[in-house]
Amino acid sequence: MEANSDQLNRIHEMLKVLGLSSYEAQGFAALVYHGVANADTVADTAKIPRTSAYKVMESLVEKGFAKETEGRPRMFKPESMGKIKAEYEQKLDDLFKSLRELQDMLPSKGEPQLVYTIYGTQKVIGKLSEMFNLTENEIFICTPKVREIRTELRKNIENATKRGVKVVFVTPPNKRVPSNTTVYRKEGLIATDVVSDQTRALLAGPELDACGYTDNPALALHVYQFINMMINGGI
Repeated sequence: MEANSDQLNRIHEMLKVLGLSSYEAQGFAALVYHGVANADTVADTAKIPRTSAYKVMESLVEKGFAKETEGRPRMFKPESMGKIKAEYEQKLDDLFKSLRELQDMLPSKGEPQLVYTIYGTQKVIGKLSEMFNLTENEIFICTPKVREIRTELRKNIENATKRGVKVVFVTPPNKRVPSNTTVYRKEGLIATDVVSDQTRALLAGPELDACGYTDNPALALHVYQFINMMINGGI
C-alpha cells in the first residue's frame, strides 16, 4: 500500500510542534510508515535529499524519536510511541508548571501582574526585535526556532553584538547560530523563552505566533533563572 501523501504531510506538520525540523518531521513520519527502513528508503518516501538522510536519521536518534538496529546495513525504526508521548507530556507539564509559578508569583506579593499577550507571528518577531534593540548587557534566547530568529533578526543580532551585548542561544543540536554569539545545546525544546538584561522577558509558543511579554524585573528574573537551570542541567 502506498503512503498517503496528504496524511504524511499533515502528520509532519504536527510533528514540527514538538521541535523537529521540517526534514526530521518528514523523515520520522516516513519511518513510522515503514516500521523499519534504511535512510535511503526514508528519504525516498519523505521526499528529502538522500545526501541529508543519514544526518536526519541520526538527529532523530539523538532526540529520542528513533533507534538504530544492530548490524549492517544501517537500519532505523521508530522509538515506542508511548515513550515519546510520556517524555513530551513530562516536558509540557514542566513548562506549564513554570508558567503557573510565573503567573502566581507577583499576586502572592500583592503586586500587579504585568504580562501582556501578543498575537501574530510578525508582532512576536517585532517584540523580539525591540528586545534586542533595548538590550545593554546580555540577552538569552532559548528556542528550537533559531533559524527563524536568525533570519528575521539578523541585523538586530549583529547590532547587539557590535554594541558589546552578550548574546546567548540555547538550542537543540545541529542548529546553526549567528556568529559572535554563545551557544548551549539542549534537547527537546518546544517553546521560545527570551530574557533581556534580567528586566524583560518573552515566552512564545512553538510556532512563534503568540507570546506573553513582561518588562517587570521580578518576572523577568524568574525566566532568567529558569533558562539558567536548563543550561546547567537542572531541567
